[in-house]
Amino acid sequence: MTAAIDAAGEILREACGDRVRAGVSMAPLTTFRIGGPAALFLEPDSIDDLHGVARAVARTGVPVAIVGKGSNLLVADDGFDGIVLRLGRGFRWSARTGDIVTAGAAMPLPALAGIAQQHGLAGVGFGVAIPASLGGAVRMNAGAHDGQMADVVETVEVFELDADRTHTFSAEEVGFVYRSTALPADGVVVAASLRLRPGDPEEIRAAMDAARRWRRETQPVAEPNCGSVFTNPPGEHAAALIDTAGLKGASVGGASVSTKHANFIVTSPDATAADVRALIELVRDGVRRASGIVLQTEVRTIGSVDV
Repeated sequence: MTAAIDAAGEILREACGDRVRAGVSMAPLTTFRIGGPAALFLEPDSIDDLHGVARAVARTGVPVAIVGKGSNLLVADDGFDGIVLRLGRGFRWSARTGDIVTAGAAMPLPALAGIAQQHGLAGVGFGVAIPASLGGAVRMNAGAHDGQMADVVETVEVFELDADRTHTFSAEEVGFVYRSTALPADGVVVAASLRLRPGDPEEIRAAMDAARRWRRETQPVAEPNCGSVFTNPPGEHAAALIDTAGLKGASVGGASVSTKHANFIVTSPDATAADVRALIELVRDGVRRASGIVLQTEVRTIGSVDV
């Protein structure tokens, strides 16, 4: 793979210059604050940059991983032997036309919720408590406080690396389901349009403030974590199942189940991805023994780690 990585690096540098970097630690790019290096790292600022990535992939076959705000993500301790992309400032923008807000995929979801509030538009206020980029939120159908991206997305613009083109998907074509979508695996979400509804700015602000307070009071926001680790089984809450199984506070190495919210795993400075993976398996096995329910993760992985 080394020869392929070197070749991919040359192709990328022809398109993007010295913005292409090698051996970049991914730990600071994730909210877990753990993970090894990316063989190649680039912050694309334009569609032209993504065309360069598509050429590199087509000619070398190296894999690609996409990082947004780094939440909901576990990176392997030995890193990723491919190209890691994190959309740059060229994809951080927003525009409004009537009740529709369109934004670049690098736009932080809490910031977008704030912009909508300022325009007196309701519907995306739930996003103020979700530490994600718009692109990551769309791909994972992020949600909180009885709202989710599927409720508001009108269209999604995706750059398909295999086809080296941009394609616009309707909400129906996105295929939203609980904490997932049917978007192509090689697709880079570059923008999305949200259909919102008129609302009173002060009422929207009050609801957003309440969501922020709820997050501070119920989640371990002061400790490194990736957000909710497990999806909620039908009719159940993962946190309650973990708590009932007596696993609150359980730990493996530098990873532990939060004592504040049982569906969160928090990490210490010496934690590894292997610690997190082992703790996930410990929790899954404990819940299965206690309730017969097998928990499924919503954590996305990069590299040689599987949960």
